Amino acid sequence: MGKSTKKTHKPKSEDTKQEKLYLLHMDLCGPMRVERVHGKKYILVIVDDYSRFTWVKFLRSKDETPMFIINENIGKLQPKADIGIFIGYAPTKKAFRIYNRRIRRIVETIHVDFDELTAMASEQSSSGP
Repeated sequence: MGKSTKKTHKPKSEDTKQEKLYLLHMDLCGPMRVERVHGKKYILVIVDDYSRFTWVKFLRSKDETPMFIINENIGKLQPKADIGIFIGYAPTKKAFRIYNRRIRRIVETIHVDFDELTAMASEQSSSGP
């Protein structure tokens, strides 16, 4: 009898769309034997595949699940900030001038987080040898 060999699995195809909220994993658990606060017997767990951020929601019935996902709390799953382009400094006050791509306007603000690593990575990948 010859050696047995194991067939290899096909490699997972990598998803090119790697960003927050693109792929969410959801699990609905219940009914739990012990009621939680206010008679909530079900637990909805949502995990963002990219950031691994996790939401947990306690529900009275599993029929509340679509309402939570679609209507009421969808805004909580959206990004909290806009991406802008640094233009310069405000001439009359201590603030940055940023072009906001979502509203297509230049805004002056002091509330800015600079992500220089992303800019450097795109410069490196676009420059030739």
